[in-house]
Amino acid sequence: MTTTADALTDPRSSVRLRAVMALGTAADPADLELLLERCAVDPDLQVREALTWSLVRLPAELTVPRLVEQLHRPEAQARSQALHTLSKIRDASVYPAVADALGDPDPGVARTAWRAAALLAPESERPALARRLARELGSGDRERRLALSRALASLGPEVAGPVLTEAAERRGDAVREHVADTERLLADPDAGSALAVERARREMALGRGKRASG
Repeated sequence: MTTTADALTDPRSSVRLRAVMALGTAADPADLELLLERCAVDPDLQVREALTWSLVRLPAELTVPRLVEQLHRPEAQARSQALHTLSKIRDASVYPAVADALGDPDPGVARTAWRAAALLAPESERPALARRLARELGSGDRERRLALSRALASLGPEVAGPVLTEAAERRGDAVREHVADTERLLADPDAGSALAVERARREMALGRGKRASG
């Protein structure tokens, strides 16, 4: 007979997904550690989303402290998944722990921390967060830039607008270009896909130019 533990390690993602959904439906606090361990290792995005759903269904007073502890694990996926789940629970008391992850050495974890911090920051912390995020403007690939733009845009024009204006006035062309993209997102939250395509085209054109000049 297949046990839940066996199903969670099955090579078929569909089997693992059914097992996680069953745990989430039962919402038994005794399964908390099992769910957390799978967050650190499961390779399938859909399964990980189900793990987050299952964790959110458990009592927050049990889940939140353990998720915060996960932010110190060596596995980048464990840290990223914990941040993602905390952003779904929306307990603003964990904001200091989330803010500590903004500079995580793993790019994927840092991007998740940006999103989580923007969602969880108390009103009094939002301007400081905007300034912290603005230090990253103009650097990285298009995925990183779009993630940062979305995080800044989610803080709203009243918070992000002045920071973006200052960055555009004081820094170079790459920052000004990134600021312009972010301001488009502020004006139109649905513009993210178009920005990603436009950024890819710019990068391709730049690559062609470099090859031609070289």
